[in-house]
Order: sequence, then structure tokens, then C-alpha cells
Amino acid sequence: MQSLIMENLGSQLDEVVGMRVRALRAAQDLTLDDLANRAGVSRAMISRIERGEASPTAQLLARLCSALGTTLSALFASGVSEASPLARRQDQRLWRDPESGYLRRSVSPEGVGSPIDIVEVEFPPGARVVFERQPMDRGITQHLWLFSGRLELTMESGQQLLEPGDCLFMGLEEAHIFHNPYEEAAHYAIVLCRNKV
Repeated sequence: MQSLIMENLGSQLDEVVGMRVRALRAAQDLTLDDLANRAGVSRAMISRIERGEASPTAQLLARLCSALGTTLSALFASGVSEASPLARRQDQRLWRDPESGYLRRSVSPEGVGSPIDIVEVEFPPGARVVFERQPMDRGITQHLWLFSGRLELTMESGQQLLEPGDCLFMGLEEAHIFHNPYEEAAHYAIVLCRNKV
């Protein structure tokens, strides 16, 4: 039953993401080819995403977000017209990466104008996600605060092994690899700041 709910949420979110990508592209007066060139993603894949026909991976979405000057949290936002300072857990958006299986929960209230996004992540055993260098994200930063499990982070500056309670600061523009080679899921929060310097 839980997997069926997640599948339905996933397909609904694919449609939301597709509409948001198309709207952001149109607002910037970009053609499919323009965005494909900026993001390093094929025109055909972007077209499938915009139509809600593809479940893009975290890595692919990170490329599109960087090219569009936005973040994953903003991309997953519902676009509610009335902002509320309270985001109830049952209303927070969930997204599962189809490649690694990691589960991402957008915790922050939407539409309040804050440059901070809080995301909760459950990263399964054996999962690995590679985020390439994104120069367009220069100045966007994030803290990773690990609650349970262990996690290996490889960045341009070297490798870090995180244990419960550890907090790691990093720039979003850096290439980094999230890897959980352990038998227990890693549970952590990402606190992302969109204030570009």
C-alpha cells in the first residue's frame, strides 16, 4: 500500500516538475535547445520531462535547476498562492530518486520568501548519487546534518565520513558524491541557503 501511494505521489510530482521546468524555461525565453545546451541534457529528455512522461534522476534535475537558476526545493514547490509560515508534515512534498532510491522531503514552508530551504533525506544502504560541478550555482551553500547511519561524502576538497551528529558545510557548485556503503540507511537534513554572494 505504501509503495502504491509513493508511486501515485511520484507521478503527480513528475507532472508538477514538468510544468515548473516548462514555466521557468518560458519565463527566461529559452528554447528547448537553449536549455539543453545550458544543462547538458538532451532536448528529447527535457521535452519528456516537461510533458510529465519521465521520472528524472536527482543528478539530471540538479543540472536543470542549475541551468534555470533555481533549486530542487523551488522546483518541487506546489506554487501555492497563499504562503503559510507552517508546513505540516503530511503536506510536505516527497520525491524518490528513481535511480538511487533516496527519499527527499521538502520540509520548509513554501512561498514565505526565505532564502533557506530545509530538506529531510533518507538515503538507503548501497545508494550512491553523483552531482557534477555546477558553476552557475556559485554562492549557494548547504549544511548536511546527519541524524543516524553513516555517509561518505566525496568533494573536490577530499572525502569526509559523516557519523550521527556531524554537520558538513559545502558549496552547491562543487562536484560531490553521496555514498552509503553501509547496511543502515542514512537519515539527514540539508539546510540550503540560496543567498548568492
